[in-house]
Amino acid sequence: MKHILRFTCLVLLAGTASCSALRKAPAKDDGKIEVVFVQVNDVYEIAPLAGGREGGMARVATLKKQYQQRNPNTFLVMAGDFLSPSVYNSLQYEGKRIRGRQMVEAMNSAGTDLAIFGNHEFDISEVELQDRINESDFQWISSNAFHKQGNMVAPFAKTTASNQPPFPKTFIKEVKDKDGTTARIGFIGLVLPFNKASFVNYTDPLSTAKELYNSLKDSVDAVVALTHQFIADDRLLAKELPGLAVILGGHEHDMRLEKVGNVFITKAHANAKSAYVVKLDINKKKHKLNVDPKLVYINEKTAIDSSTNTVVQKWVDIAAKSYSLSGFDANKVVINSGKPLNGLESAVRSGNTNLTRIITAAMADAVPEAEVVIVNAGSIRVDDMLPPPVTQYDILRSLPFGGGIKQVDMKGSLLVKTLQQGKANKGIGGFLHYNETLAFNELNNTWTLNGNTVDTARTYRVALSDFLLTGGEANLGYLTPANPGLVKVYDAPASEPNVQTDIRLAIVRYLEKREK
Repeated sequence: MKHILRFTCLVLLAGTASCSALRKAPAKDDGKIEVVFVQVNDVYEIAPLAGGREGGMARVATLKKQYQQRNPNTFLVMAGDFLSPSVYNSLQYEGKRIRGRQMVEAMNSAGTDLAIFGNHEFDISEVELQDRINESDFQWISSNAFHKQGNMVAPFAKTTASNQPPFPKTFIKEVKDKDGTTARIGFIGLVLPFNKASFVNYTDPLSTAKELYNSLKDSVDAVVALTHQFIADDRLLAKELPGLAVILGGHEHDMRLEKVGNVFITKAHANAKSAYVVKLDINKKKHKLNVDPKLVYINEKTAIDSSTNTVVQKWVDIAAKSYSLSGFDANKVVINSGKPLNGLESAVRSGNTNLTRIITAAMADAVPEAEVVIVNAGSIRVDDMLPPPVTQYDILRSLPFGGGIKQVDMKGSLLVKTLQQGKANKGIGGFLHYNETLAFNELNNTWTLNGNTVDTARTYRVALSDFLLTGGEANLGYLTPANPGLVKVYDAPASEPNVQTDIRLAIVRYLEKREK
């Protein structure tokens, strides 16, 4: 009997051991963990561009979900510039200017985890920015930009609930993988002190970064810098702080991948035409980091997330109704073929492009009485190449602020002064574009119109973008109706909309005639 019992026990024990072997043994903490950042920057459009082929926040949402399925430690990062400039910002909804509301709602839906300020976030008013902050569901980081209220300077913060902490100078994210490895990642968020809005106070980005990096480095496994500044500033940051894991940046609008020492700098294409997927491997046992950046183009190969697409379509429909009231059909094609229109900021602020020539030709067509037409480069904000088919929406987003065309009688002396200053403004928004019958003679430093030297004593009929007459453009503060060189300012036609009350409508009508 004892032998039978012993045999039975052995069989039971063997069976138990076999079952245990079949079950997967719990993974052992290997001291290694991978974190994935899906990085976008400079996104002003929530819907796809290029006829629906490129970009779109619904595709960004899909990209995050795809990587998150593979690795739960995946984070969607916005490296600044998403509230402005946008064609939506000139539209109204529920009695208020939209001013980036559409983007925050789309970013919330797409699962944005971290965001920093870009310089264009401060284009909108203090109240409007506060509204967008209150509507956001994601974590903001602001290391060197603060809220100035009178004599008081404090961090920006949500004001919807008393228990909401202010935006931190640094942020620490704790992550854990399947085998139990944990890590702490520290973040800093920097923006170039470019926009001097009255409600913003800046500290120096580089010195701030050094101070905050030193405060973080001993308490985290990696420090990541989210930046919105010039690539030269990112290079200097990487040089001065070689211990950074990676710099996830924005501002340039075109893709950048550079490496300074061991520090990668990544910037994706504007308007979510691409994203950088940056894998950060942390080896805690060896105290080593490995960064693997990969540029992923966001196009028709990327599925559209249905949930975020519902948000996008809501705002597209709101915008379409508003455009219609202003005389536009956003989806209507105005250029079927040809070379892409060059609206890149670097190009339109330094010379003529096929887009700027269309704008000045359209102005001349809208105001046939004008001998000279002038438009400031700063009104062109698309910062993109526009491949055909070009739609009315492409024209709208090229000049999101709109504005009318004003006719004036201008003394030749003021005309020459203005043209000279526009030439000197090369590289900034005050660079001026004009009709092709006007030219500058480098040999004798004179301006000619139809081959004749501009007469400083004569009065010329000039058509110009109405913003220029406010004196608000760089170095052109003297260009106001109070200037005695402006002999007469003409009122625009009373009926609206018309080609003189909206420069974009002038361009659309001109292109429609040209395409016939």
